[in-house]
Amino acid sequence: MSDLDRRKQGYRSAYGRYQQTRKYGTGMVILFWVILMVLMVVIFSDVLERQINPNRRPETSESFSESRVVLKKNRLGHFVASGRINDHAVDYIVDTGATSVVVPWTLAEKLSLEFGVPILADTANGVIRVYETRLGTVQLGNISVPNVRANINPHMQGDKVLLGMSFLNHLELALKEGELTLIQQN
Repeated sequence: MSDLDRRKQGYRSAYGRYQQTRKYGTGMVILFWVILMVLMVVIFSDVLERQINPNRRPETSESFSESRVVLKKNRLGHFVASGRINDHAVDYIVDTGATSVVVPWTLAEKLSLEFGVPILADTANGVIRVYETRLGTVQLGNISVPNVRANINPHMQGDKVLLGMSFLNHLELALKEGELTLIQQN
């Protein structure tokens, strides 16, 4: 084999190694970007969720005579908080304009709520048919109210529960500097 042939063969093998190394490098770059994108989605979805619901774990305090929950407004100016209905996790929107607690149909089915008598309800979107029900317990932070009157709304989109006056009437409410304090006398 001549010197020229050996050099050509060496060049080919070096080029082959270069190609293989290049494939690994490209794969590593793609893997890096995929991992980075997944991390960004996880981080920013958490940031967005905190902006929508800043009260996932509402600030609570308790004394011998009362239980308190302090809620912060979300970026849209609403009081959104996480809580429990019949020991199932739910998200609430505090709505002092709602006569009762209002549960979306799909969530009511998940919670196995009893669909009672159909009634007509006057809403911001007009008169609609809803179904009466009773909630065993409604809990927000360390505040818990038993046997709360509620309505199941088949037209309501999403999975957030309107926390209306059938729950709020059991509490004292104080609004100050963008915070809503709910107080239950023990």
